[in-house]
Amino acid sequence: MGLENIARVCHEANRAYCHESGDYSQSPWDAAPESQRESVRHGVRFYLRALADGREPTGKDAHDAWKAFKVAREWKYGPEKDEAAKTHPCLVDYDELLAEQKFKDYLFIGIVKTFWQRGLG
Repeated sequence: MGLENIARVCHEANRAYCHESGDYSQSPWDAAPESQRESVRHGVRFYLRALADGREPTGKDAHDAWKAFKVAREWKYGPEKDEAAKTHPCLVDYDELLAEQKFKDYLFIGIVKTFWQRGLG
């Protein structure tokens, strides 16, 4: 399974988790904005590199990598996620995230690590 498919699984798992908590703002992978899909691909690459280097990424590592990716593309903190305005409420330090948001980082890590351990990443 290649990077694109791993990213799709990560995105869809995150979308399902969001739905369970009442957040229906995530589009299916094929309908998601390219900027969002690239962000997920970047996260998958980040984890695969870390695992290949013998490192176990933490939730904080995941969030910091995601935040750096977004900031490098001129995103900033905003109370609501807005693709056009490039604002996101999770563009804060890891310690400021709610537990529900932190869980998404561990979900992502778990999916990528599972593919890696099965030789599929």
